[in-house]
Amino acid sequence: MNGMDAASKSRTASFTEGDLSRHLMRLSGYMILGFLAMTLASFVEIFYLGRVGTEAIAAVTFAFPVLMAIGAATRGIGVGIGAVLARAIGAGNRERAAFLTTHGLLLVLAFNIACSVLLIAFAQPLFHLLGAREAVLDLVVAYIRISALGYPLFGLSMVGTGLMRAIGDPVYPGIVITAGSVLQVLVGPFLIFGLLGLPALGVEGAAWSFVVARSASFLIAVYWFCFRERMIRISLTRFGVHAREILHVGVPAMTSNIIEPFAAAVVTRLLAPFGAAVVAGFGVGSRIESVVFMVVIGIASNAAPLVGQNWGARRFDRVDEALRLCYRYCLVWGVIAAVIMWMGAELFVTVIRDEAEVVSTATSYLYIIPITIGFAGMFNTANGAFNALSKPLPPLVLSLLRLLVFYIPLALLARHWFGHVGIFAAAAFTNVVLGVWAREWNRRTVIRQRQRLVGVRA
Repeated sequence: MNGMDAASKSRTASFTEGDLSRHLMRLSGYMILGFLAMTLASFVEIFYLGRVGTEAIAAVTFAFPVLMAIGAATRGIGVGIGAVLARAIGAGNRERAAFLTTHGLLLVLAFNIACSVLLIAFAQPLFHLLGAREAVLDLVVAYIRISALGYPLFGLSMVGTGLMRAIGDPVYPGIVITAGSVLQVLVGPFLIFGLLGLPALGVEGAAWSFVVARSASFLIAVYWFCFRERMIRISLTRFGVHAREILHVGVPAMTSNIIEPFAAAVVTRLLAPFGAAVVAGFGVGSRIESVVFMVVIGIASNAAPLVGQNWGARRFDRVDEALRLCYRYCLVWGVIAAVIMWMGAELFVTVIRDEAEVVSTATSYLYIIPITIGFAGMFNTANGAFNALSKPLPPLVLSLLRLLVFYIPLALLARHWFGHVGIFAAAAFTNVVLGVWAREWNRRTVIRQRQRLVGVRA
C-alpha cells in the first residue's frame, strides 16, 4: 500500500465500533454546516431581491423548483457514483475508484450541460406553463438563462462533495460548499445593486453572483480531485461498463429525487392564480424554513453510511440503534424548529419584505409547515436506510405516493376550501403521514432482511 492509499484509508471512518451518537453528531455537524451555508446564501439572495421588489422575489420563486429539479437529478447520479465508489474503496481498489470517479463526473457534466441548453432554449414556454406572467415572466427567463450557465460547474462541485465523503474526507466538502456560499453573499450586492460603479443588474445580478460563486466551488473541488487525491484518470477505458453500474443505482435515485422539486413546482402553479405577492410570500417562507430544515437533512443523510457499514458487518443491533437515533434527533429538532418559527416568523419575514400580503402568506407558511419537519426527516432517514440495504424501490414508491396519492389531491381540495393556506396544510399533513409510513415500512424491511440473513448463515 503506497502512502496515498494509506492516507485515504486512514481517513475512512468505521462506524461499526464506538459510540453511534458521537458518529452521528460528527458526520451531521459537517453536513449541516455546509448545507446551512448554502441555504443561508439562498436566504440572503432573497433578502437582497426583497430590496428590488416583489416581482423579483416571485421570479426567483418560479425558478427555484426547476433549478432544484436539476440539482435533485444530479444528486441521483451522485448516489449511483457513491454506491459503486464506496465498494471499490472498501475493497482497497483505488485505481478502479479513480476511474469510477472520473467517469461518474463525466456523466454529471454531460447531464448538466444538456439541462442547461434545454433551459436556455425553452425558458419562456416552460415558465409560462408554470404560471409566470408579464413582468415576472420576463424576470424569471432572464434569471434562469444566466443561472443555467453555472449549473454544469455547480453539478460537478455538488456531486464532488458527496464523493469526497464516500472516499473518506468529511471536512473538505464543507470547505467547498461554504466557500462558494460566502462568495455568493459577498458578490451579490455588487451585481444586484450596482455598488462601486458597477451596473445595477437586479435579478440578473443575483444569477451572475450564483455563477461566479459556484465556479469558485468547482475550482476548489478540482484541486482536491486532481492534485490532493489524484482521483482523475484521463481515459475512457470501460466508460460504458462504469456508466451502467452507476446508472443502475442512479436512475431510481434520480426519479425519487425529482419528485420533491416537482411537488414544489406544483405548489407554485397552484399559488400562481392568487397573485405575485402570494407566490413571493411562499418563496420567502420556504427559504426561511429551509434554514432549519437543513438540520434534519444533515441528520437523515447519514442514515445510509451508518446503516450500510453496520449491516455489512452484521451488527444488526447497531443498525437499529442508528435508526432510532436518527429518528429521535429529527423529531426533537422538528419541535425546536417549530418553536423558533412560531416565535420569530413575522420578524424573519419583515426583514426581507414588509408588503402586507407577502408577510401574511409567509407567516402562514411558517406557522404550519415547521412542526412537521421532524416527520419529513423521518421520511428521508427511512429512504436513506432503504438505499443502504440495496432497496431502491421503496423510496421511489413512497415518493410517488407522497406526491400523487396524498399531496396533489389534498392540495387541490384544500385550496378550494381554504385558499392558499389550505395548500400549506395539505403539505404538512402529507409530511406526517408519509414520515410515519416510511419509518414503519423500513422497520419491517429491516426485520425481514435480518431474518433472511440469519437463516442463510444458519
